Amino acid sequence: MYAVIDIAGQQFKVKKNDIVVSNRLSAEAGGDIEFDKVLLLVGEDGVTVGKPFVDGAKVTASIVEHKRGEKVIVFKKKRRKRYRVMNGHRQLLTALQIKDIIA
Repeated sequence: MYAVIDIAGQQFKVKKNDIVVSNRLSAEAGGDIEFDKVLLLVGEDGVTVGKPFVDGAKVTASIVEHKRGEKVIVFKKKRRKRYRVMNGHRQLLTALQIKDIIA
């Protein structure tokens, strides 16, 4: 059984016991969270497609940790003009472990 869910504007295909890394969520590490925006549900009784969401379906997950992604370097340069700018960015992320998919 798997589901396609919407987490903070991004879609993820999840199964039980999967680890999903999404943008930072405003919940405590070690806590549980429920997602009711289930877009697609595939189980023993077939495929259920939501319009836009599947009624009564939800996914429960626990927050494993909050972390930061790898550094991305943003470098801008205009040749022959002595213009160079270098910036770095690290995205704030949340790691989730999927506990259960409820149809």
